Amino acid sequence: MSQDELSDIRRRLNAAEQDAAAARVLAGAADRDVTEIRTEIRDFRNATTASFNALREDFGDLRTHVDRGFTEMRGKLDATASGQQHIANLIQRLIDDQDR
Repeated sequence: MSQDELSDIRRRLNAAEQDAAAARVLAGAADRDVTEIRTEIRDFRNATTASFNALREDFGDLRTHVDRGFTEMRGKLDATASGQQHIANLIQRLIDDQDR
């Protein structure tokens, strides 16, 4: 084997070693990127779940509040209707008394 061929082989071996080292660095970076993305996805999923749970709880509280409000208003409307019926009965009695 000639000196030029041996030199060429050494150069190629050196380049292959550098390529392998660069590939290891890139693989390590890709592995860190994947780990970061997994962590971000997990954190996003946890935050989304927490938001939905809080929304469900708020909705439940709102529903209870609205139900109480409707019950209260129904009571007031019933009382108003009863008062109006009483007034209508009194007016009818006055009309009936005037007709006699």
